[in-house]
Amino acid sequence: MLARRRQELILNEVLRSGGVRVSDLCEMFQVSDMTIRRDLDTLAAAGLLEKVHGGATAVEHRATDEPGFEAKSHRQQGEKRSIAKAAALLVQPGTAIGLTAGTTTWQLAELIVGVPDLVVVTNSIRVAETLHAAQRPDLTVVLTGGVRTPSDALVGPVAVTALRSLHVDQVFMGVHGMSERAGFTTPNLTEAETNRAFVESAQRLVVLADHTKWALRALSTITALAEADVVVTDDGMTPDARETLRQCVGELVVASSGRPRALGRRPR
Repeated sequence: MLARRRQELILNEVLRSGGVRVSDLCEMFQVSDMTIRRDLDTLAAAGLLEKVHGGATAVEHRATDEPGFEAKSHRQQGEKRSIAKAAALLVQPGTAIGLTAGTTTWQLAELIVGVPDLVVVTNSIRVAETLHAAQRPDLTVVLTGGVRTPSDALVGPVAVTALRSLHVDQVFMGVHGMSERAGFTTPNLTEAETNRAFVESAQRLVVLADHTKWALRALSTITALAEADVVVTDDGMTPDARETLRQCVGELVVASSGRPRALGRRPR
């Protein structure tokens, strides 16, 4: 098993159980104590877990925590790729779309570079770089400008002013957390304002959020669950969470290693 894949599985186990022992991980992956400790060092350096004597524990989530782009890019890689593939099916040729900053929307950008006659408005430096690299004459990229955050988002008055002058067919939004009461949230107040401008600019809101975002409530609400026309998540979402989302949002799409499954629309 490649080290990156083993580290992803270790992180998933830490997030699931709250903590792990080195001895248990050695037995689970059939590798040496030294190998596991190196894996834990790598994950701890990225801010993804905390090393303790004999093992590691999950990083405490606070409402103001804002991991950097590199740290987030290591989390739920398989789930995010599946979500991005399902979301890419919603992108139609000849349309204008918005992509907010985030590691899942960044993966989506990689998948839509071949869509003909596309206009993409984004506040993500990573997304803009990915799309520009395609060098397609029929792909127009509009980068909002603004103040850079740890997640490589451009936010603030410059970004908001740019977005309020634009109109897109649909926006694909990544979020830090979501819950029935708080809605879709982010730890960055200025990013919340910028994302609200994105939502207001679009005819349709598509939220991309893996299962670990459920019941995670950050400092600032972007918008309520009911404002989402579509939520694309992965099959790690619990049945109770799926049912809550299905009742609240316009449509719930659950992505897996197989074909994405639409779980129906909310009752009208």
